[in-house]
Amino acid sequence: MRSFLCVSACAFVLAGLCVTVTVPANAGGCNKLVGTADGWDKSDALSGSQAALAEAVADFKKGKGAVTVTAMRATPQPYWRDSVSADLYVKPDVVTPRSYTVCWHGVISPVVCTSGAKVCW
Repeated sequence: MRSFLCVSACAFVLAGLCVTVTVPANAGGCNKLVGTADGWDKSDALSGSQAALAEAVADFKKGKGAVTVTAMRATPQPYWRDSVSADLYVKPDVVTPRSYTVCWHGVISPVVCTSGAKVCW
């Protein structure tokens, strides 16, 4: 039992690391950015994914000058499964002018969220 708890704790820590992915958009001069994070509850995972996305946007802006950032619904980036079924989503989605966030119940983590944005220059 103790080794199970240790493995679970290690998995949770590894899964808690924010993942940021840059995906080329179809339109020239734009990129799609996403940030994924997990947490004990929706607000924790939400703030982590939005922070990861904000960091990705800041990195993207370096050397590009002025950019526009608009919300974009990103495909969930689950850590431990291939996809997220409809019954696992934690609603409602959180939409701001600069990000669109979807959250779901994780395998190891209670909640995981992915935030997305389209960044054009």
